[in-house]
Amino acid sequence: MIVREPAVAGAFYPAAADPCREHLGQLVPRQIDLSGLPERVVGGIAPHAGWMFSGRVCGQVFAAIAARAHPTTFVLFGASHRRLRRSAVLFPEGAWETPLGLAMIDARLAERVLGSSSLIEDDPYPHQDEHSIEVQVPFIQYLFPDARILPILVEPSPRAAEVGQAIARTVHVSGANVVYVGSTDLTHYGPAYAFQPEGPGEQGLAWARDVNDRRLIELMRLMKADDIVREVAEHRNACGAGALAATLAACKMAGADRGVLLAHVSSYEVARSLRQGPGDDAVGYAGMVFG
Repeated sequence: MIVREPAVAGAFYPAAADPCREHLGQLVPRQIDLSGLPERVVGGIAPHAGWMFSGRVCGQVFAAIAARAHPTTFVLFGASHRRLRRSAVLFPEGAWETPLGLAMIDARLAERVLGSSSLIEDDPYPHQDEHSIEVQVPFIQYLFPDARILPILVEPSPRAAEVGQAIARTVHVSGANVVYVGSTDLTHYGPAYAFQPEGPGEQGLAWARDVNDRRLIELMRLMKADDIVREVAEHRNACGAGALAATLAACKMAGADRGVLLAHVSSYEVARSLRQGPGDDAVGYAGMVFG
């Protein structure tokens, strides 16, 4: 059995079981306002920074899913921070290890996906040191201990939405009980990212959050899957455009017609709230569900 070992445990989140579970208990809200949620949630978007910065946003996403859905499998669309040079690569079998144990791969669904579309290739190796999916998995183990996962890295190519559509068609035919979760962070602003078109300091950081992030959030809310990759290429407001486009496309085929924003914050704001000295850089984090 192929077992992917954790790559960022001890850096992005705790490396031992008890601290990991304790931290999740702090990040996942015990109660969530159901009034604005769709009656049926088919998917979501969550960030993938260290839990200290983006964990509360992730917690809200998975808590909202838990309030509306009981999936047996999570299809996880991840951002690839290295060029794949392929539309999408799937981790086909075995398990992912985290401090909470093994999250099993839905190998049967993986086989069906691979047999139904040439866009998605079987290759576990690009997943080895990519963190975008890994940081989501303990949330699933915490709230959905029996759920399986299907990890897929998606290149930000013009065919990213087609990847999501192909998987959603396969899921529909198979009758699998699935929720789709994609992972992306939003605008990376500041000298560390060589991106500050509105200048340094708080004015530029506010623009990143209130203008550049919001452009993309509005497309997410309207589920404009086909516009995502071009938008991000032009405005640099996400690192996971492929994962985002695939998620929106899959959710739309699963019957969703709107996105609901649960949380939107920047690392600058989080650092300031923790009195850590926020510095000159910021990354945006948004949590959404679709139904």
